[in-house]
Amino acid sequence: MKIGNIELGERPIFLAPMEDVTDIGFRMLCKRFGASMVYTEFVSAEALVRDVKSTVRKLTIADEERPVGIQIYGRDVEAMVEAAKIVEQAGPDVIDLNFGCPVKKVAGKGAGAGMLQNIPKMLEITEKVVQAVKLPVTVKTRLGWNHEQLIITSLAEQLQDCGIQALTIHGRTRSQMYTGEADWTLIGEVKRNPNIHIPIIGNGDIKSLDDADRHFAEYGVDAVMIGRATFGQPWLFSRRELTLDEKIDVLEEQLRINIERCDTEEMRSKGKSAELCGILHTRRHLAASPVFKGIPNFRETRIKMLRAEKKDDLLAILEQCRELLR
Repeated sequence: MKIGNIELGERPIFLAPMEDVTDIGFRMLCKRFGASMVYTEFVSAEALVRDVKSTVRKLTIADEERPVGIQIYGRDVEAMVEAAKIVEQAGPDVIDLNFGCPVKKVAGKGAGAGMLQNIPKMLEITEKVVQAVKLPVTVKTRLGWNHEQLIITSLAEQLQDCGIQALTIHGRTRSQMYTGEADWTLIGEVKRNPNIHIPIIGNGDIKSLDDADRHFAEYGVDAVMIGRATFGQPWLFSRRELTLDEKIDVLEEQLRINIERCDTEEMRSKGKSAELCGILHTRRHLAASPVFKGIPNFRETRIKMLRAEKKDDLLAILEQCRELLR
């Protein structure tokens, strides 16, 4: 499979872009364990154009994680075009347009999945972004706004006509949010459409590589994207089963990477703690990691993880968990 000139091999597995999840440390680990392509947290076009520093920082990528995509969202045509140009300067391999985020603060304002209620504007944004940049442009969206508006089969052709070079489809409607089961039947229908010649990437309810293999076989997609199942387990992309000790080692390494990445001149000039910044980036993964499910009364330990503000304290908690699980 290829996106533009990017060779991704057969049956590639992608890490989905997720807010507060796919920071650079997590992406690098997922890449190491076999993710074929990773994506940054999604980026607000409006904030990027306004040069909001916390948003601009999300554009930082490392050579070790390539190929990497940066995903932007917004509802204004000019802002999306300008943001795409700014993103291009950051040097990703792909620019992805988010027309799938269902959360109220995004979709409720007409961006993300909210664009499913304004297809002409979605297509205008897509076409103008494609024309404005030289990098491959891709799109991520959903089946439709609700079950009465399952428009993805016709929408896929329209987006392809705008010049995108791949399409990711999450197998839910916006109204479903993340509830119920993802429906891959329409994803398969899009892939089987003889008029579609761009890669189709399936997304939704993939919890393991076995799940991915089954969906490749059943629906014929070109790639599979994994999202929420990766929380706290970047090794999910590995065909080799890691030992318990290896998994905890990875989580500890993630903490160290995040602290190191937070230790920047900007942070120091503001008097902010790189240690606490790195911990905050890591907490969500630790709290969600399935590694700790075997610990009796884990709730108390989880609360300690979420309250720890020093690296040594958090590492001590992880080492305690290691001993409890042996």
